[in-house]
Amino acid sequence: MEKRVMSLFSGCGGMDLGFEGNFTVFKQCLNLDINSDCIKKETSKDQVLLKKNNYRNIFANDINPLAKLAWSNYFKRFGYLDIIYKCESIVDIVKKYETGNYRLPEDIDIITGGFPCQDFSVAGKRLGFSSIKNHYGTLKTDSAEENRGNLYLWMKKTIEIIKPKMFIAENVRGLVSLKNVKDIIIKDFSEADDNSYLIVNPKVLLSAEYGVPQSRERIIFIGFQKKLLNNAALNALSMDKIPDKYDPYPPITHSELLPSNSLKQYTSSGSVLLDLKEPEESDDESQKHFSKAKFLDNKSQGQIEVDLSKISPTIRSEHHGNIEFRRLSVANGGRYLDELKKGYAQRRLTVRECARLQTFPDDYPFIFRKNKQNLSASEAYKLIGNAVPPLLAYHIAKRIEQNWPLYFEDKNDLARK
Repeated sequence: MEKRVMSLFSGCGGMDLGFEGNFTVFKQCLNLDINSDCIKKETSKDQVLLKKNNYRNIFANDINPLAKLAWSNYFKRFGYLDIIYKCESIVDIVKKYETGNYRLPEDIDIITGGFPCQDFSVAGKRLGFSSIKNHYGTLKTDSAEENRGNLYLWMKKTIEIIKPKMFIAENVRGLVSLKNVKDIIIKDFSEADDNSYLIVNPKVLLSAEYGVPQSRERIIFIGFQKKLLNNAALNALSMDKIPDKYDPYPPITHSELLPSNSLKQYTSSGSVLLDLKEPEESDDESQKHFSKAKFLDNKSQGQIEVDLSKISPTIRSEHHGNIEFRRLSVANGGRYLDELKKGYAQRRLTVRECARLQTFPDDYPFIFRKNKQNLSASEAYKLIGNAVPPLLAYHIAKRIEQNWPLYFEDKNDLARK
């Protein structure tokens, strides 16, 4: 039976796609010694289709109408209707629920959520819980609980209302280095619904160690409803070092060092970019569009050329001049002389190239027009940069799916015995 998932702060659906599965990735992104049971079929000499996971998305949410537009346009292929994506603040949703003016889904197994990270990111001002932005991410707010840095508390409120079997929250690694922030969030989540949730030790996952050709890092918080865990799982998940058998975090598949102990070397950015046609030669709208911001010889963010032999820098949600260059000219230190000799111009990464570095499939159309609404390159860059890499989310979802019988005694399974 499919597990019912409720997604908060969904964006364009990186986490949702990982839980859904059934999308294509490059073979290089998988370690067949570890991931062989994930593949449904080969779709080309370089790509494979991942199997569908045993989850069904019941509810998605974000304040960005263009995120909903992109999400709905892609997820309709899985039979999801626009109506399940609620384009409004989780603060407003919870408030309306508490006054009897909103109906939330029931019987949810897992809540996922990437609460806003701008106030914790090392690329931002790092205001943390003291964010001056409101829960819409715009104006200054006088309500500390409703500012952007405290939106995880509204995820906690949602967990208390819904009472899922477990939840998965994610944020930027920079949160770890802000004084006491990680410990405060752990404490607050563990107190959800009168201390009924067990929070396992949060873990920083480096996407490159799971096949993503990018240096992106995310901290993951996982909580389990205590009373639904069997005794063995409750004991194992309460340990400082969780036994491998019960560990909810997926095993790493790739390493920066030479392959050893069945690990593959990091997936290089070139292995997922080099087959793409140049923008002027491509029929893919997402490949045709890229930032035209000029090169600045000042070593600032976004002024480097991606090293195709290595993983790429983190794809950020900022756009325009913060997007790295796919290729620099000789005068600006470009190294891809063969490409330059062919007449290929200096340019920044395209929208499609950023999407590939995040492991979004090529059939996710990030540039399109629908019902008089236009998803531009600028907005597409933001959506991609804010997303969880779908392949990383897939590994998390697959691990939870595989371990589910270890954690819970499913009432439906018991009824069938």
